[in-house]
Amino acid sequence: ETVHEVLTEGGGYATLRCTQCHHVHKEQLPEAEEIERDVVVSQDGDSLSTTVEAPRGETIARGEEFVLETEDAILEVRITDLQLGPEERTDEATVEDVETIWTRAVGNVSVNVTVNPGEGGADSQGISVQVPGDYEFTVGEVEEFEDEAFEVTNIFVREDARGYGFDKLDHDGDAAFAKDVKRVYGVDESSQAWSAW
Repeated sequence: ETVHEVLTEGGGYATLRCTQCHHVHKEQLPEAEEIERDVVVSQDGDSLSTTVEAPRGETIARGEEFVLETEDAILEVRITDLQLGPEERTDEATVEDVETIWTRAVGNVSVNVTVNPGEGGADSQGISVQVPGDYEFTVGEVEEFEDEAFEVTNIFVREDARGYGFDKLDHDGDAAFAKDVKRVYGVDESSQAWSAW
């Protein structure tokens, strides 16, 4: 056996160069062996159990997203935890070490919002809004949902969200995708919205 250098890959083939004689040739790549793993999907307080086929040897980690096909729907999900055994969980592992992949649906999500009263208002209220996972909330902007209008003042980001650096966003212009949001805080703008008419 002689060591070969991989020059390019694509379409199930690789272009290889022999490190000894420098001959260049194509070889068909072996197909990655896939193994079945249990998946639990959480969405709005409900859960669904199913399975997924994944390549043996692939490393998966908390926070990664993938498309999951079930009999009833195709879901975009994010890994929230990896269960290795009855009492053992981790943030990252190879597929063959994982017993159950715990996930959360992120294609369409419910976002909890606490709306604090504006001037002359009485009490804070909690609402939940249904939006696509890639809907963006921005601090300083006014959001309108049916009868509710509020200016976003703070956004708390989920632990499994990546790329934010902070778990609380509170400067004008700070933004987060709905699928990454734990809770949004805002100031009621409903009365101001009605008075404009």
